[in-house]
Amino acid sequence: MRSHVRTIVVLAIALALVVLFLSNVNLLGVLAAIARARPEWLALSLLTTFANLAIRALRWKYLLEPLGPTTFASAFRATAVGFAASAVLPARAGEVIRPYFLARQAPRDQQGRMTATGAFATIILERLLDIVTVLALLASFVFVFGKDLAGVNPTGFALVKWAGASAALVSSSALVVLFVLAGDPERLGRAMTRLEQVLPSTLAGMIARIAEKFARGLGAIRRPGRLLAALAWSLPLWLCIEENRAMPIIAMKNRYMGFIWRNPMMNIMATMPTMTMPNTQGRAFFQALTSMVRGSSGGGSKVKVVSICRGPLTRRR
Repeated sequence: MRSHVRTIVVLAIALALVVLFLSNVNLLGVLAAIARARPEWLALSLLTTFANLAIRALRWKYLLEPLGPTTFASAFRATAVGFAASAVLPARAGEVIRPYFLARQAPRDQQGRMTATGAFATIILERLLDIVTVLALLASFVFVFGKDLAGVNPTGFALVKWAGASAALVSSSALVVLFVLAGDPERLGRAMTRLEQVLPSTLAGMIARIAEKFARGLGAIRRPGRLLAALAWSLPLWLCIEENRAMPIIAMKNRYMGFIWRNPMMNIMATMPTMTMPNTQGRAFFQALTSMVRGSSGGGSKVKVVSICRGPLTRRR
């Protein structure tokens, strides 16, 4: 009986979120835009969405190995649930829901090791791998594809290089810190218990347990083979993300389409913040960066990003 009540509550919450999500959407505008779109590109976009989730699940399995064996089906379900939640909840809440869902679905014999805190640590590793991959793509753009931008828009080109260097420094420092934390989770937990000197013992103990579980989740960073395998999956993942973003825009014949063909590497770099930042800030960064590059190539200063549910085609007027 209790499980049925929980199911009803979850469905009610899901329905309320869908209603909230669609409250400011012009559904007739959405249907009209889809009707005018090229169906073959929309179908390819749908396929790349599934490929995106599948590659993420495969990559996640490598990072989850220190917490115990995980099936592809479990990782795929948790990934799908997390990204569905991020689509309707603010602040990319799905990145927290995803490890929690995976830990709750773990077999009983693994629930002691497969914790939500440890799984969340692998999400941090994922984001660092994403940054490394995008920085590699950015480097290829700067030194191979971006020579014209350096001459036409030197200020923008300098800004891109500065952003890349800053991100490289931050990500390298974060990797070093996480590598140290993953060295001895038990020792870290014991060290955190010293907080009892300034905090209540119950709170200090809870912090120590969380820190130890988090450090266990970082175990993949000390396994070069697994970490490199996960990093190798990051390149096709980001190519898939770029194609998934481009295809609906091409299908709807949006004027942003020319930017995609001319600047595929820059499009990937501009896309990354939308995957790591809260939705509003990520879209703002994307629009600002693509406006800069598009403006430098003579395409004007305004870029409108097509989004099925939140883009200019679907807003109420």
